[in-house]
Amino acid sequence: MAVELALLPSNDWLNTGDNAWQLAAATFVGLQSIPGLTVLYGGIVKKKWAINSAFMSMYAFASVLVVWVLFDYNMAFGPQWLSIGDQGFLGTPSLATSAAFTLQQAQIPAIASTGDAAGLPPLAFPMATLIFFQFVFAAITVIILAGALLGRMNFTAWMIFCPVWMTLVYTVGAFSIWGGGWLATAGAADFSGGYVIHLAAGTSGFVAAWVIGPRLQADRDHFPPNSLLVTLIGAGILWLGWNGFNGGDPYFANEDAAAAVLNTNTATATALLVWTLMDKMAYGKPSVLGAVNGMIAGLVAITPGAGFVDGWGAIIIGIVAGIIPWLSMNKLQKTSFMMKVDDTLSVLSTHGIAGLTGGLMVGLVANPAMLEYIAKDKQAPGFSVTGLFYGDSGHQLLVQAEAAAFIIVFNAVMTFVILKVIGLIVPLRMDEATLKVGDDAVHGETAYAIGAEGE
Repeated sequence: MAVELALLPSNDWLNTGDNAWQLAAATFVGLQSIPGLTVLYGGIVKKKWAINSAFMSMYAFASVLVVWVLFDYNMAFGPQWLSIGDQGFLGTPSLATSAAFTLQQAQIPAIASTGDAAGLPPLAFPMATLIFFQFVFAAITVIILAGALLGRMNFTAWMIFCPVWMTLVYTVGAFSIWGGGWLATAGAADFSGGYVIHLAAGTSGFVAAWVIGPRLQADRDHFPPNSLLVTLIGAGILWLGWNGFNGGDPYFANEDAAAAVLNTNTATATALLVWTLMDKMAYGKPSVLGAVNGMIAGLVAITPGAGFVDGWGAIIIGIVAGIIPWLSMNKLQKTSFMMKVDDTLSVLSTHGIAGLTGGLMVGLVANPAMLEYIAKDKQAPGFSVTGLFYGDSGHQLLVQAEAAAFIIVFNAVMTFVILKVIGLIVPLRMDEATLKVGDDAVHGETAYAIGAEGE
């Protein structure tokens, strides 16, 4: 007897292709953190810090997810709660866990708080997809920040810092620029997180490195990677995972998503080549670690404008990303004044300076022909950004600078305050004896058991 199978249809508003791409893009971004940065950090540090560095990444990923669904998602993307005058800074803390909430149709976050006046389309997937997609962006931010602190931060202090920083710092920047807050209203453009993620992580990481204090001098003087091949595996996952990072931010599997992916890879390849050339000219040898830093700088710099620029804009951003962050890392951060702060992986340069550079470049080379969203009636122009080189008066560049200044100042002040308060509860830095031993003293584990008893 034939059995008739009943198909369970989706809601009329759900586009399975868009939903599948958004979930895949979110997974790609999640892979950037675990295993991407987890193994990159584990390989790029001295052998005695491999486990601790990797564990900082994995712990951050888990702790951010819990607070994200409890209250942070709606603080970053929910209805406006905290404002000064008519300037919105923060959404309403509330749960993002109920079936009614997670299964409803999502909307473009910045549009959701201001209505659909621009005629832009609602999203074609549920809130659950949007919540997870935005979570992986939030998680990688604090993991990037960790790169400035490797080799000395007390793990207990890190356990407290991650959820607190995410709640009090990240959500404000995200709401202000992406959630319909005051910078979104002013017209600030950050396609996929050059400011919200990378400038924030670079600024906060540098301040945290200063407050916590340096590694042992012996570690600062001699800190060879324990495995460059493992580092390169992490770097490769990071590079290709960025396709989800920038390709997912149009929120549709549309033409702009494809352009963003192509622009991301073009800019990254260009920056890697330019950085390698800079290393060769300055030091006589091309460096693998230098190439990784160039790759990261390119990925970061294209992020604010991935879907706002054309191919020429991507190449220009890649060239600039191979020069300015290189100068910051190899010149600025090596001055006697800047060396007082022990930024382990030069997060200030590869993320902070690169993110700032890319964000300002949006004000110069954003091409209005690159439409992120198409208006429903096909007559309105949709959503695009115009840079100075394409006829803007300079207003967009000014707004980009204003947004950067806010992110820098807010992150610096709040990170300082949070760490000082945590420092009243637990030490921020490991004691000297633990710093000499590393992983075995902190976790009772070592990265490589080769040659150990019983092997």
